[in-house]
Amino acid sequence: MRLIGWLLFAAAFLLLYYLYRGRWDSELRGLAESSLLLGYAVYLTLGAVRGFTLIPVTNLVLLGIPLFPPLPLFLLTLAGIAVSSACVYWFADSLRLAEHFENKHRAKTERFRAALGRNPTAIVVAWSFFPLAPTDLICYVCGVMRMPLARVLIGVLIGEGAICAAYIFAGSGLLNLAWRWLGL
Repeated sequence: MRLIGWLLFAAAFLLLYYLYRGRWDSELRGLAESSLLLGYAVYLTLGAVRGFTLIPVTNLVLLGIPLFPPLPLFLLTLAGIAVSSACVYWFADSLRLAEHFENKHRAKTERFRAALGRNPTAIVVAWSFFPLAPTDLICYVCGVMRMPLARVLIGVLIGEGAICAAYIFAGSGLLNLAWRWLGL
């Protein structure tokens, strides 16, 4: 029953996100301009709940680059990733997806568990850094395997932190360069 509720929540959030994404940008821009602290709070909240929808953090980062200075944006992004990853980790058992994977893909699941058991932090870092792999999925797997949460968060923050730093600082630099070039 929890899985159905989670899937309905994720589907509704995704539908609203994709139907109104242009409006979200203008609303968040107005919010950020009216109160920087309120803008930070909304961004952090979105970053914290984002993991349950499996929406990549890149979307939120790209939305935040024109709104916030790079360093606070980076720190807020890391905080949102940490909260989101911890929540997915803690709720891993209640989603009951492990049974599905164990039944459908037993051999692959066992190989992955063995690899993750040998070198968990390195695998979590690599998985988190790879832009096409959903980081929340590795948090889920680690939660099911009951890996220490600290190791998972360290790996996620190193991997996601590196790629988000590249997006944020390079993106901010390119945006500033474009604004100067356009005379804005």
